[in-house]
Amino acid sequence: MSQTPDQTHSDSAAAVDPAGSTPPGAAASSEASGDVSSERIALIGASGNAGSALLAELSARGYAVTAIARRPERIARLPGVTPVAGDASDVGALSRSIAGHAAVISALRFEGSEPTALIGAVRAAGVPRYLVVGGAASLTAPDGTRVFDSPGFPEAYRTEAAGGIAFLDALRTVDDIDWTFVSPSAEFVEGPRTGRFRIGGDQLLADTAGRSWIGFADHAIAMVDVLARKTHLRERITVGY
Repeated sequence: MSQTPDQTHSDSAAAVDPAGSTPPGAAASSEASGDVSSERIALIGASGNAGSALLAELSARGYAVTAIARRPERIARLPGVTPVAGDASDVGALSRSIAGHAAVISALRFEGSEPTALIGAVRAAGVPRYLVVGGAASLTAPDGTRVFDSPGFPEAYRTEAAGGIAFLDALRTVDDIDWTFVSPSAEFVEGPRTGRFRIGGDQLLADTAGRSWIGFADHAIAMVDVLARKTHLRERITVGY
């Protein structure tokens, strides 16, 4: 059962429904659910901002992680982590690196990434689960406009944003892999691991002050929750405060 859109998450809750879901507005807790795992996860783009936060969260929860980056010396040395040199543009080598894992998580920039090639690598490797750190440009603003099409969308981000939209469009044609596209809010920034955030669907989230934002660490909690609880299969979700 999936979490309800626009649901509040609190890392300090005392109990979680065994099915991994909570009623609307209720709090959920990663640690309370006991979702420590020995599953092997491949993380592509493990040295970037989002990737590093995901790596820390996966390691803390007991996953064995194959951490893939072009420069593996930049990957944090954490318990259960095996750094591996890899280039996402080398689809054959990437497929061999991710084979035998329970899931793949991609934390790559979209500019320069080829979605059909990456999806193909996951498919060729026989990995059944694929999670992608998404973008916010494909979300819908409160006035119903797609964020990418909103007046004043920063020109400097347009190429990267268009790549994220193309990636989501490609995933939505896939019915043989259990994918999830996890969009951040408009601002995706450094910040403390609070464990407090909301999960939404296709609409951009904003806090009570009107700011749309999420920290890398809290976004990572949400992604690993989705992985652990096997929720939001073949869906896009968004995370925000």
